[in-house]
Amino acid sequence: MRELVLICPERQAEVLSDMLLEAGALAVSVEDADEDTEHEQPLFGEPGTEPEVQAWQRNRVLVLLPDGLDPAQLMAPVLAAGLGDGRAQDWIVREVPDADWVRLTQSQFGPIVVSDRIWIVPSWHRDDVDLPTRSQDGAIRIELDPGLAFGTGSHATTHLCLQWLSDHLQPGQTVLDYGCGSGILAIAARMLGAGVVHAVDIDEQAVLSTRQNAAINLVQVEAFLPNELPDGRSQIVVANILSNPLKVLAPLLVARVQPGGALVLSGVLERQALEVAQAYAPWITLEVWQTREGWVCLAGHRA
Repeated sequence: MRELVLICPERQAEVLSDMLLEAGALAVSVEDADEDTEHEQPLFGEPGTEPEVQAWQRNRVLVLLPDGLDPAQLMAPVLAAGLGDGRAQDWIVREVPDADWVRLTQSQFGPIVVSDRIWIVPSWHRDDVDLPTRSQDGAIRIELDPGLAFGTGSHATTHLCLQWLSDHLQPGQTVLDYGCGSGILAIAARMLGAGVVHAVDIDEQAVLSTRQNAAINLVQVEAFLPNELPDGRSQIVVANILSNPLKVLAPLLVARVQPGGALVLSGVLERQALEVAQAYAPWITLEVWQTREGWVCLAGHRA
């Protein structure tokens, strides 16, 4: 298999990608051409918002070619549109080595040790004899594969929430996981001894993933879209989202916490902690419980 590689400026990246796909490319990806140099440029946006720019100043466009397609034929409409001048040094073709992509992907996701008590294990490591079973020393093993919903257990914010649940959740307490993604926090809460556990997400795929992952782990978690969530309050409400939606959701999340119950928030950078805590100050006092890799976990109890 072959790959076409070319460089283009920011203003051309989107239209160039579309034209290459229409001309017969199997796939097109765009990277920062200045990656790993002093000119590398960050490009990101929070969920629900768009990045201010849609490409980098200099973009490396990687185009996967189907067998038998002449790269010059693929480039013809690009050149006709004035997006290149046809010079050989402007684009190259290179071989892409064959690979077992499933095995390669799986090799990037091994077991994750959150603490001595919590392990996250992809299904392809299910039978590893050197991993603890659920019955060993009160350890819990959450079987979870990377999927379409956020929450593989590798991110610092997920670790913070899991650690808080491990340290503070009492047997039988009710839990609401708001913004559940893969359902990892809801599943962990149930496995740590929680009573009724509800999970909510605005993404239908996340709700489905949570239900499927709960079934795989043999625990009962009720997952809903927001408008389907039954009325009521929980003794623990945990939300691992990001700062902007957390501020918007403040009245809703607080209203879901029982008097005396705990509210646990993550997805918040250290520099955002005060601002998020202030959004909740009319109802509950939140303080930084722990930090990890520049992220914080905020926690407090409703009066």
